[in-house]
Amino acid sequence: MRITKEPEERKQEIFDAALKLFGEKGYEKTTITDIAKEIGVAQGLCYRYFPSKEVLFDSAIDQYADLLAAQYKDLAEKTDISLKELIEKLPAGIDDKNTKYYAVFHGPHNKKFHNLLSLKTCEKLIPIVEKLLQKARERGEIYLQDLSTAAMFCVYGQLGILLEDGTDQREKADRIREFLIYALHL
Repeated sequence: MRITKEPEERKQEIFDAALKLFGEKGYEKTTITDIAKEIGVAQGLCYRYFPSKEVLFDSAIDQYADLLAAQYKDLAEKTDISLKELIEKLPAGIDDKNTKYYAVFHGPHNKKFHNLLSLKTCEKLIPIVEKLLQKARERGEIYLQDLSTAAMFCVYGQLGILLEDGTDQREKADRIREFLIYALHL
């Protein structure tokens, strides 16, 4: 018996099955056929929503980056503390090991995917950081003129430390906090 689902529900079902299989088998070894079998649909239905495995994977990167950036957006919007205090309170990490994304992007053989995720997350964080810098400038905490460049530097400048192997997350976060406070003269 054929089960009809709303388009968004079906699309999410395909997406979730793909993430599960990418995490279990790896991206390279997962096919659209595998994804279709996982949810019991025809392969063509998967292609109807995602024209290729690459498009499906790009959607996963975009969705996960949205999720990660949203955590900072909430923090930025719900606070009236100074920029320095905000930087000092930033969490050492925001990845939840229990999400459907974690195994795909943080597995030992997925460094390439983690790096792509990092770049996409940075892209989504720029407007949030720029807004925080704007608030800080309005309160007289910083005196930067070019907030766009400052936001890009604050966000993308962290990647070298964040992607460094062999360093504890807490140590990375401490180094980043210390440098941002110094660089922004807070």
